[in-house]
Amino acid sequence: MTTADTPLTKIKLLNPRQPNKSTGILNGQSSGLLNWNDIAYPQMYDLYQTLLSNFWKAQEINMQDDIKQWDHLSEIEKDVFLRLNTQLASLDSLQTPTMSMVMDYVTDSSFKAIFAVISQQEAVHNESYSYTLSSLVSTSEQNERFNQAKSDPVVRKRNELILEAYEEFRQNPTPQTLFQLSINSINLEGIYFYAGFAFFYHLARQQKMLKTSTMISYIQRDEMQHAYFISQFVRILLAENPELNTEENMAYIHQSIDKAVQLEKEWAHYILLGIEGLDLEEFEGYVEYLANKRLRQLGLENLYEERSNPMPWIQVFGDDMMNDTKSDFFEQKSRTYSKVSQSNGFDEL
Repeated sequence: MTTADTPLTKIKLLNPRQPNKSTGILNGQSSGLLNWNDIAYPQMYDLYQTLLSNFWKAQEINMQDDIKQWDHLSEIEKDVFLRLNTQLASLDSLQTPTMSMVMDYVTDSSFKAIFAVISQQEAVHNESYSYTLSSLVSTSEQNERFNQAKSDPVVRKRNELILEAYEEFRQNPTPQTLFQLSINSINLEGIYFYAGFAFFYHLARQQKMLKTSTMISYIQRDEMQHAYFISQFVRILLAENPELNTEENMAYIHQSIDKAVQLEKEWAHYILLGIEGLDLEEFEGYVEYLANKRLRQLGLENLYEERSNPMPWIQVFGDDMMNDTKSDFFEQKSRTYSKVSQSNGFDEL
């Protein structure tokens, strides 16, 4: 009998005596062969197809307009722009190996495939930040900014929540530490990334650095899917493994998300203070609004006061940006998805 703290072992590549359709996403039986027409959760194929249809490359975006605008930004705008790029790149650097690591312990091959796509997309996101930086500043300044991201005490404090959970699973892979890793992956992709993007959308609504903001919108579109997938992964994990579905773990979700929110508020006051037109009180409400959305995706009640988006100019964060045919595995409510374009994107900011 397995418990929440039973050590997980890496899944063998091939188990020919076991069924192709996995009997569980964790500690289940599975041959290791993936037939998308015979999987335990058919909705995963829709999500897999959506992730593939989102494929993009940084080089598709011509940065010439932003290069021309760069020298017209204020010094504080330039500083925050560079710091955010390197700090977001640093977080994406962690996601690629983490998602690959989780694949080793997940039984269901369809979930492995989706984790593999997410891992690859995070590598693309990381490259896109480097691509943006290389268009605007020298290699020496890029290196200086990446070193700043590593040494900044506020950034390190903010990221510690994520790193501790990831490292704990790496050192001690169990169902419990996988659950905790997943919650903090939601914190990372569903709160930390989204809030960081607000600065770039703020520039965009002033018609500044629109090419960078277009790239950010592509990254955000991916992260939206990642956070959604991980939330469904958690719900299925809890449903299949009742030993994880405890009051303590429900409390962990609320405490972890609340801590992420408080750290994000602190970081926002640190890095965005002085950006003209960005109301930090509004921003705090926006982070709470995002956290409530993540909790609802997990099937839980709001932790903060229910509100509409207090920064409504960020149109690309609306629920109507969800995927075609995507539905919650538990609520079965369809959502529609539209690609960011001139008709629903920056001209509405």
